[in-house]
Amino acid sequence: MTKSQPLLSLLLFIFISGTISQSIIQLSRDHDVYCNSWRFSVETNDVGYWDHVPSRCVSYVQDYMTGDGYRSDSEVAASYALGFAKTVEIAGDGKDAWVFDVDETLLSNLPYYAVHGFGSEPFDELSFDEWVDLAEAPALQASLNLYKELKQLGFTVFMLTGRSEHQRNATVKNLRLEGYSDWERLILRESSDQGKPATFYKSQRRLELVNEGYRIHGNSGDQWSDLYGFAVSERSFKLPNPLYYIP
Repeated sequence: MTKSQPLLSLLLFIFISGTISQSIIQLSRDHDVYCNSWRFSVETNDVGYWDHVPSRCVSYVQDYMTGDGYRSDSEVAASYALGFAKTVEIAGDGKDAWVFDVDETLLSNLPYYAVHGFGSEPFDELSFDEWVDLAEAPALQASLNLYKELKQLGFTVFMLTGRSEHQRNATVKNLRLEGYSDWERLILRESSDQGKPATFYKSQRRLELVNEGYRIHGNSGDQWSDLYGFAVSERSFKLPNPLYYIP
């Protein structure tokens, strides 16, 4: 072996190691870039119907939901909602309304999804109903703050949820334990609403409010089906949710 061979071998080892490390780093970055773009497309509804988080993005969604990103995005959405709310001239007749969804809007089911794959597992209605019955979902703090501000401004608040009527007691208990109070009405799916797409069901219920004389200025929800349809609000505010999609 010549004197130059050890040096050549060392240089070759460094080059190969560096190439492998760079490839791993690049793969990680590509992974994050793709998943960030996927989440963007979910939030803008470009994806349309989807039924699970892509396997390559589960860790990304976990990091997002449990880190500063989800909290910050929720706070920014709430800040824009409050900014709009402050421009509304409250008539004082109790008819200036704001509508809130419940799950992933007022209450967070993150503790449930943390043990069910962060959206990567098929939805199991039985286990989710058992979770709801515990009445332990924490408040989404940004929404709780917004809720209280809207009450102080004089808005009449309605809660319009896809939960079923048999879950009323658990839902009321959970909401009150987390600091929500003095809402005008909690609207849940009745037996006649079962099977209706969320967009149609929620539109029907909003129309009933409009027919009662309410002026729906704002609507906050984590699903586009909370906000779309007919009898829509003057302004709608979409909260982030890369865990699941409800048409």
